[in-house]
Amino acid sequence: MSPAGTATPTHAVPAPARPITHPVSRTRRTAETPTPTRPLSAPSPEPRVIGADTVVPLDDGGSVTYANFDYAASAPCLEPVHEAVTRALPYYSSVHRGAGYASQVSTEAYENARGTVRRFLGAWERAAVVFTRNTTDAMNLLAHAAPPGTTTVVFETEHHAALLPWKRAVRLPAPATPAEAVAAAGRALAEAPAGPRLLVVTAASNVTGEIWPIAELARTAHRHGARIAVDAAQLVPHRPLDMSALDVDYVAFSGHKLYAPFGAGVLAGRADWLRAAPPYLKGGGASTAVTGRGDATRWSADAERRHEAGTPNVLGAIALAAACDTLTATGWEGLIRREEELLARLRRGLAALPKVRELALWGEHAPRVGIVSFVVDGWNARDAALTLSGTHGIGVRDGKFCAHPFVGRLLGAGPECADGDGTAVRASFGIGTTEEHIDRLLDALTRLGRAGHGRGRR
Repeated sequence: MSPAGTATPTHAVPAPARPITHPVSRTRRTAETPTPTRPLSAPSPEPRVIGADTVVPLDDGGSVTYANFDYAASAPCLEPVHEAVTRALPYYSSVHRGAGYASQVSTEAYENARGTVRRFLGAWERAAVVFTRNTTDAMNLLAHAAPPGTTTVVFETEHHAALLPWKRAVRLPAPATPAEAVAAAGRALAEAPAGPRLLVVTAASNVTGEIWPIAELARTAHRHGARIAVDAAQLVPHRPLDMSALDVDYVAFSGHKLYAPFGAGVLAGRADWLRAAPPYLKGGGASTAVTGRGDATRWSADAERRHEAGTPNVLGAIALAAACDTLTATGWEGLIRREEELLARLRRGLAALPKVRELALWGEHAPRVGIVSFVVDGWNARDAALTLSGTHGIGVRDGKFCAHPFVGRLLGAGPECADGDGTAVRASFGIGTTEEHIDRLLDALTRLGRAGHGRGRR
């Protein structure tokens, strides 16, 4: 999406969702202290990303402005996110147990970030919001917290973060249609043994960008007495997600895919499993009392404290919350419209190239976000990616995208294919992408097709 100015920063620290129960609420602020404000009510200009004008070298000795098509791996930092972190840095300190002013301010900023995330996700007031490292960490936390004997139903189309952590998993083949996904999930849950059941699904595929029928899957899960966990890592940078409206139990996502590259993620949802499970990590913060020589420990009953032992990533939480507020303040309608225009431009161009094949599970008309994977006839995916970078200044991803079974299925190669085979190229984009970037990629792929081969370039 072409930059059109910078969104007005909405805060230095996220707005509070509930009173803070530590000394900062009693501390008199100075004019320099970062203070929370509410998100803007009217849409703002589309924010700029850091590095939009970055120039990269080419193999021929020239240079060109970088065309970043690797947003699905890590999106660039939004300028308002950078500004929010910069304003917080003078007060950067450890949280929760410090009596000093900086510690109190950092604690308030960190805890207020939970409220920002809760509102961004449309979660209910008492939903737990646990800060993690990323989506993988969040899904592993949920797998740790699931009661013993939980049966997890998951499709082979998932990212490894959602495919692999479960102790007792029923793995379903890729569904032919969205309706088949709902039906297959219902059958698997109905046939699951007695006990807790959990359906794990992606909101938007990290391989094809296709959007899954989350509301229907949630109704199906609940009809069978199961819970549903949604991997929203690839959806929330592109579309709003309302947990309450969708009636989903858990959502996981990563800040680094949400224009907040500071290493924070989130698991949000029902607190009961989290409160009942042993701490994900054992250490300071998760414990309320340790007696003897560490032989007896009383763990926090708070679902969030219980699973955030140690010093957390305060700046990561502030950055993530700033990204949430910036997207909300900018307004989803314009962001979505712009992305759909660019996506249609890219997909029309790819369809016109005889040696390029787009990968899709549900066909060309399925709704999707700004992620497209493809293969170029005669080219190894790594060779194609290297040529796009070295010759054209275009950054794409190549490989199996941490979704080996799914990519294998789409390519007809199967998950057992040797390393380097059965791979594809992925172009993903968002705020900061321009028509020139799209056209440059299409022109470069046209040139690759004419060259007819890509072997030997390493």
